[in-house]
Amino acid sequence: MSVHEAQLARQLRSAIDGDEKAYADFLTGVAGLVRAMARRRIEHGVDPEDVVQETLLAIHLKRHTWRADGPVLPWVFAIARYKLIDAFRRRGRRIEVDIADFAETLAAPERETANERDVKRALGRLPPVQQRVVTAISVEGCTIAETARVLGMQETAVRVALHRGLAAISRGTGQG
Repeated sequence: MSVHEAQLARQLRSAIDGDEKAYADFLTGVAGLVRAMARRRIEHGVDPEDVVQETLLAIHLKRHTWRADGPVLPWVFAIARYKLIDAFRRRGRRIEVDIADFAETLAAPERETANERDVKRALGRLPPVQQRVVTAISVEGCTIAETARVLGMQETAVRVALHRGLAAISRGTGQG
Protein backbone atom coordinates (compact mmCIF):
# COMPACT_ATOMS: atom_id res chain seq x y z
CA MET A 1 0.00 0.00 0.00
CA SER A 2 1.47 3.35 -1.06
CA VAL A 3 1.80 6.30 1.31
CA HIS A 4 -0.90 8.14 -0.62
CA GLU A 5 -3.19 5.10 -0.50
CA ALA A 6 -2.61 4.70 3.23
CA GLN A 7 -3.29 8.40 3.84
CA LEU A 8 -6.55 8.28 1.85
CA ALA A 9 -7.64 5.13 3.69
CA ARG A 10 -6.93 6.82 7.07
CA GLN A 11 -8.88 9.90 5.98
CA LEU A 12 -11.89 7.87 4.86
CA ARG A 13 -11.88 5.82 8.08
CA SER A 14 -11.83 9.08 10.07
CA ALA A 15 -14.55 10.53 7.87
CA ILE A 16 -16.78 7.53 8.46
CA ASP A 17 -16.22 8.09 12.18
CA GLY A 18 -17.46 11.68 11.75
CA ASP A 19 -14.30 13.77 11.10
CA GLU A 20 -15.48 16.40 8.59
CA LYS A 21 -11.99 17.81 7.93
CA ALA A 22 -10.66 14.35 7.13
CA TYR A 23 -13.62 13.82 4.80
CA ALA A 24 -12.98 17.12 2.98
CA ASP A 25 -9.28 16.23 2.62
CA PHE A 26 -10.21 12.75 1.38
CA LEU A 27 -12.61 14.12 -1.25
CA THR A 28 -10.06 16.72 -2.39
CA GLY A 29 -7.38 14.05 -2.82
CA VAL A 30 -9.71 11.65 -4.59
CA ALA A 31 -11.06 14.38 -6.89
CA GLY A 32 -7.56 15.06 -8.22
CA LEU A 33 -6.93 11.37 -8.90
CA VAL A 34 -10.30 10.84 -10.58
CA ARG A 35 -9.88 14.03 -12.63
CA ALA A 36 -6.52 12.81 -13.94
CA MET A 37 -7.98 9.38 -14.78
CA ALA A 38 -11.01 10.89 -16.51
CA ARG A 39 -8.91 13.27 -18.61
CA ARG A 40 -6.74 10.39 -19.82
CA ARG A 41 -9.72 8.29 -20.89
CA ILE A 42 -12.23 10.90 -21.94
CA GLU A 43 -13.70 11.23 -25.42
CA HIS A 44 -14.83 14.36 -27.18
CA GLY A 45 -18.19 15.48 -25.87
CA VAL A 46 -17.85 14.17 -22.31
CA ASP A 47 -16.79 16.65 -19.64
CA PRO A 48 -14.24 15.18 -17.20
CA GLU A 49 -15.62 17.40 -14.43
CA ASP A 50 -19.03 15.74 -14.79
CA VAL A 51 -17.37 12.36 -14.24
CA VAL A 52 -15.47 13.72 -11.21
CA GLN A 53 -18.61 15.18 -9.62
CA GLU A 54 -20.68 12.04 -10.24
CA THR A 55 -17.89 9.91 -8.80
CA LEU A 56 -17.63 12.05 -5.67
CA LEU A 57 -21.38 11.90 -5.21
CA ALA A 58 -21.37 8.11 -5.61
CA ILE A 59 -18.50 7.83 -3.10
CA HIS A 60 -20.47 9.93 -0.65
CA LEU A 61 -23.60 7.81 -1.08
CA LYS A 62 -21.75 4.48 -1.01
CA ARG A 63 -18.97 5.20 1.52
CA HIS A 64 -20.54 2.65 3.87
CA THR A 65 -19.74 -0.10 1.31
CA TRP A 66 -15.98 0.41 1.56
CA ARG A 67 -14.28 -2.22 3.69
CA ALA A 68 -12.18 -0.29 6.21
CA ASP A 69 -9.51 -3.01 6.20
CA GLY A 70 -9.19 -2.94 2.40
CA PRO A 71 -7.45 -0.62 -0.05
CA VAL A 72 -9.35 2.53 -0.93
CA LEU A 73 -8.02 3.36 -4.41
CA PRO A 74 -9.32 0.26 -6.21
CA TRP A 75 -12.73 0.98 -4.69
CA VAL A 76 -12.56 4.65 -5.80
CA PHE A 77 -11.35 3.83 -9.32
CA ALA A 78 -14.04 1.17 -9.76
CA ILE A 79 -16.69 3.77 -8.96
CA ALA A 80 -15.00 6.28 -11.28
CA ARG A 81 -14.82 3.70 -14.08
CA TYR A 82 -18.56 3.02 -13.84
CA LYS A 83 -19.32 6.76 -13.85
CA LEU A 84 -17.13 7.18 -16.94
CA ILE A 85 -18.98 4.34 -18.68
CA ASP A 86 -22.30 5.95 -17.72
CA ALA A 87 -21.14 9.24 -19.25
CA PHE A 88 -20.22 7.48 -22.50
CA ARG A 89 -23.58 5.70 -22.58
CA ARG A 90 -25.49 8.94 -22.05
CA ARG A 91 -23.53 10.57 -24.83
CA GLY A 92 -23.88 7.61 -27.17
CA ARG A 93 -21.37 6.52 -29.74
CA ARG A 94 -22.56 8.93 -32.38
CA ILE A 95 -20.33 11.67 -33.70
CA GLU A 96 -22.08 14.49 -35.49
CA VAL A 97 -20.34 16.10 -38.44
CA ASP A 98 -21.68 18.88 -40.63
CA ILE A 99 -22.15 17.33 -44.07
CA ALA A 100 -21.75 20.71 -45.82
CA ASP A 101 -17.99 20.51 -45.23
CA PHE A 102 -17.58 17.60 -47.65
CA ALA A 103 -20.84 17.39 -49.62
CA GLU A 104 -19.09 17.87 -52.95
CA THR A 105 -17.00 14.75 -52.42
CA LEU A 106 -19.94 12.46 -51.75
CA ALA A 107 -20.95 10.18 -54.58
CA ALA A 108 -24.41 10.50 -56.05
CA PRO A 109 -26.78 7.95 -54.54
CA GLU A 110 -27.17 4.72 -56.46
CA ARG A 111 -30.50 4.29 -58.21
CA GLU A 112 -30.51 0.64 -57.33
CA THR A 113 -28.81 -1.10 -54.44
CA ALA A 114 -26.60 -4.14 -54.87
CA ASN A 115 -29.26 -6.20 -53.09
CA GLU A 116 -31.94 -5.07 -55.55
CA ARG A 117 -29.65 -5.91 -58.51
CA ASP A 118 -29.03 -9.38 -57.04
CA VAL A 119 -32.79 -9.98 -56.62
CA LYS A 120 -33.52 -8.88 -60.19
CA ARG A 121 -30.70 -11.05 -61.54
CA ALA A 122 -31.93 -14.11 -59.60
CA LEU A 123 -35.54 -13.56 -60.66
CA GLY A 124 -34.48 -13.02 -64.27
CA ARG A 125 -33.10 -16.57 -64.41
CA LEU A 126 -36.44 -18.14 -63.50
CA PRO A 127 -39.09 -19.34 -65.94
CA PRO A 128 -41.89 -16.73 -66.32
CA VAL A 129 -44.49 -18.45 -64.06
CA GLN A 130 -42.00 -19.00 -61.23
CA GLN A 131 -40.70 -15.46 -61.66
CA ARG A 132 -44.21 -13.98 -61.27
CA VAL A 133 -45.02 -16.20 -58.25
CA VAL A 134 -41.72 -15.54 -56.42
CA THR A 135 -42.00 -11.80 -57.14
CA ALA A 136 -45.58 -11.61 -55.92
CA ILE A 137 -44.95 -13.53 -52.69
CA SER A 138 -41.31 -12.87 -51.76
CA VAL A 139 -40.85 -9.34 -53.09
CA GLU A 140 -44.32 -7.77 -53.00
CA GLY A 141 -45.52 -9.63 -49.90
CA CYS A 142 -48.71 -11.10 -51.36
CA THR A 143 -50.24 -14.21 -49.84
CA ILE A 144 -50.55 -17.56 -51.62
CA ALA A 145 -54.30 -16.96 -52.04
CA GLU A 146 -53.84 -13.44 -53.45
CA THR A 147 -51.16 -14.63 -55.87
CA ALA A 148 -53.31 -17.54 -57.03
CA ARG A 149 -56.27 -15.21 -57.64
CA VAL A 150 -54.21 -12.55 -59.50
CA LEU A 151 -52.37 -15.11 -61.65
CA GLY A 152 -55.42 -17.32 -62.19
CA MET A 153 -53.74 -20.38 -60.68
CA GLN A 154 -54.64 -23.01 -58.10
CA GLU A 155 -53.12 -22.35 -54.65
CA THR A 156 -51.34 -25.71 -54.84
CA ALA A 157 -49.76 -24.72 -58.17
CA VAL A 158 -48.63 -21.42 -56.63
CA ARG A 159 -47.00 -23.26 -53.72
CA VAL A 160 -45.21 -25.63 -56.12
CA ALA A 161 -44.02 -22.75 -58.34
CA LEU A 162 -42.82 -20.81 -55.28
CA HIS A 163 -40.96 -23.81 -53.89
CA ARG A 164 -39.33 -24.61 -57.23
CA GLY A 165 -38.45 -20.98 -57.89
CA LEU A 166 -36.82 -20.50 -54.48
CA ALA A 167 -34.98 -23.80 -54.84
CA ALA A 168 -33.68 -22.72 -58.25
CA ILE A 169 -32.53 -19.38 -56.83
CA SER A 170 -30.74 -21.10 -53.95
CA ARG A 171 -28.99 -23.40 -56.45
CA GLY A 172 -28.22 -20.37 -58.61
CA THR A 173 -29.42 -22.09 -61.78
CA GLY A 174 -32.84 -20.67 -62.53
CA GLN A 175 -34.08 -24.10 -63.55
CA GLY A 176 -37.01 -25.43 -61.57
